[in-house]
Amino acid sequence: MIANNFFRALAEFFTEVLFAPYRAIGSIDNWWASNFFNAILFSITCFLFIYWLGQLRKFRKANSE
Repeated sequence: MIANNFFRALAEFFTEVLFAPYRAIGSIDNWWASNFFNAILFSITCFLFIYWLGQLRKFRKANSE
């Protein structure tokens, strides 16, 4: 019985607490706000990818692993 309550509590924690930001993002009804949010995430991802490639190039030039 204790294990059953533990797994129910764990499931409730994931669905109610950790997935709350995803529900908030999914509930945006304004088209401009949704696209602005996606553009911000895309920009951050592009910046981090370019930074990562720069670090790879720096380590390749230094011949280190």
